[in-house]
Amino acid sequence: MADPIKTNHSDPFERLKVVKKNFLTKTTVGLRLQVPPHLQEAFYYEAGQYLRVKIGDREEDYSITTAPYEDYIGLAAKITSADSFPAKLAEVNEGDLLTVSHPQGRFTVPQRPAEKRTILGFAGGIGITPIISHLKNILHTEPGTRFFLFYGVRNTAEIIFKDELTALQQRYGERFQVFYFYSREQNPDPLFSGRIDEKKVKLIINQILHLDEEDEESTIWDATDKVLICGPGAMIKSIANACYDNGIRKTDIHFELFESFNDDIYELETPLPYLSDIRVEIVHNRRELSAHLPNNDRKLLQQLLDQGIELPYSCKSGICGSCRCRLVKGEVFMTDNDFLTASELKQDLILPCVSIPLSEKLQLNFDTL
Repeated sequence: MADPIKTNHSDPFERLKVVKKNFLTKTTVGLRLQVPPHLQEAFYYEAGQYLRVKIGDREEDYSITTAPYEDYIGLAAKITSADSFPAKLAEVNEGDLLTVSHPQGRFTVPQRPAEKRTILGFAGGIGITPIISHLKNILHTEPGTRFFLFYGVRNTAEIIFKDELTALQQRYGERFQVFYFYSREQNPDPLFSGRIDEKKVKLIINQILHLDEEDEESTIWDATDKVLICGPGAMIKSIANACYDNGIRKTDIHFELFESFNDDIYELETPLPYLSDIRVEIVHNRRELSAHLPNNDRKLLQQLLDQGIELPYSCKSGICGSCRCRLVKGEVFMTDNDFLTASELKQDLILPCVSIPLSEKLQLNFDTL
């Protein structure tokens, strides 16, 4: 018998009851969590956010697969090996209590219920999880918005949420269309065979998003307001650059990364001055540290890590925000930023993982955010 729910508001984690468990594919488990009345406010979330799940001494982040209007919180995890965290999650049974954090994350977009918008979603494999949350929320709250989803999987059997996506198509008619791309299964139409990459995006623009029945003088691609991408880092980089190269502003391209990725999403467009002998002073966990960098030909965080300085990080691509700190003194150039808000930038917050030093002395504070 499961233990009664115990709440400790000094702890960022709570224990929520698992009210349903099912396998969405052979290797993907889905869970529904019930939020009791006294925690409804704490667990209010926006589409695209995630929960940190704790089992024993291990923790991992999982995107919420439901939309805020639904009366439970959904999670999904793909099992990659017998000792993986998702495998442990798959051992959870209905009626058990799962330890989870309050909702977190910034893979969100403002709602525009009074506007007519065109939104594109690109998902790869388990990357469908935050995208389907956005999809359901947008279709539910924005009656004038249409959504085009391009979903890449290995084969038909690995389509996650297939029944739910089909039901959404039937319910929302011409406002929602989904297109599946198979990397390990042949399709009669070569457009839908292979991974979604820059070449595929160009074909999608020319063959799917080329005619707009709502505006004969324009195309669906020209009408695109937002692009949402989630999947492996290489996929995100390829699609984001294809969208940007074809006219979508970087501020309208949003992405969520599910794995470590050390490359820049966008290439550096402006040459930066070369500096040598850079001194960096750091405050982290109430300790004062210092380092000398030979030059600024590599990112700030990686150079500090190479010198044995332990600092928080995850993606190294300016997406997750784990390495966020305050730039107390000096100047840097951030090659990418899909995390910090305009307000945070005004407060001199930076992401060292994508920062190139532009001054010979830097002071970083990881403790005052």
